[in-house]
Amino acid sequence: MPPLSVLDLSPITTGHSGAAALRNSLDLAQLADRLGYTRYWVAEHHNLPSVASSAPDIMIGQIAALTSRIRVGSGGVMLPNHAPLTVAERFKVLEALFPGRIDLGLGRAPGTDPITSIALRRRQDVREDDDFLERFQELMLFEARGFPEGHPFRNVRAMPADVPLPPIHLLGSSGYSAELAAMIGAGFAFAHHFATHDAVAAMTSYRAHFKPSAALAKAHAILGVAAVAADTDAEAERLATTIELNFVRRSRGEYLPLASPEEAAAYDYSPIDRARIDKNRARVFAGSPRTVVARLEPLIAATQADEVMVTTMIYDHAARRHSYELLAQAFGLAAA
Repeated sequence: MPPLSVLDLSPITTGHSGAAALRNSLDLAQLADRLGYTRYWVAEHHNLPSVASSAPDIMIGQIAALTSRIRVGSGGVMLPNHAPLTVAERFKVLEALFPGRIDLGLGRAPGTDPITSIALRRRQDVREDDDFLERFQELMLFEARGFPEGHPFRNVRAMPADVPLPPIHLLGSSGYSAELAAMIGAGFAFAHHFATHDAVAAMTSYRAHFKPSAALAKAHAILGVAAVAADTDAEAERLATTIELNFVRRSRGEYLPLASPEEAAAYDYSPIDRARIDKNRARVFAGSPRTVVARLEPLIAATQADEVMVTTMIYDHAARRHSYELLAQAFGLAAA
């Protein structure tokens, strides 16, 4: 089995605070460090009542300070929301404090709705077109000191200047980021847990077109999946009902904290809701460890994934911890 990592959105659950969600992330990261997980990435989302992870750079520093071995990074920094120089400096600071343990994952989407995106960027140049590539190129030019003579940024240096940017991974749910990651020789992480695009097509295309770079000699493709492991298939399916209700509510434009399995069981689903759940459950790997691994293995083989990154958005923190413990054992992580 490939290495195993964690993607954490710091889920906010009904009856609990965002502060509790962030503290749970610190607790889960320490567990993942002990269990032998390779990476612990935190997401960037805004204006979502179910997600407390809005400032990944802050959480990365907190998590790295509480762990000793695991790589810690962003899954990802949503580059449209930030000035490239700001991203460069914050991640250089993190790399300086925790050398060799930081990852810079970059995403194209704003991680929120259009109005919140404007609020995040209103002191920047707000444009309707996709300026991710322009921002990414600017980030790389700051790192390489590659602005030409006469450019206003020619003498601007991202500080601390003697610290390199951490390894860069591009995040994606379509073929675009796969192509860009291959072209520049960066790592690539595919978000199978919400993508409608075919994971196999994106990840095999990335590998086929990868061009080695100074930062990365060979392709490294991460498969991001939603998974829930429990002692039995029935218990895992019960826990996963939280994911089902959250998906139904979001499809209706209702953004609420994650509901308990009891609240999900009592919810009055329409036939359309049930159809949506059935379709989405194909992207959720729920069951006993044996069941989860049996379902994941064909996808891992087809995508040629170098690494699997798991997100588990369920209600009970103890159950979430146990899910990651079971997966660590099933994947044969050394410390597990």
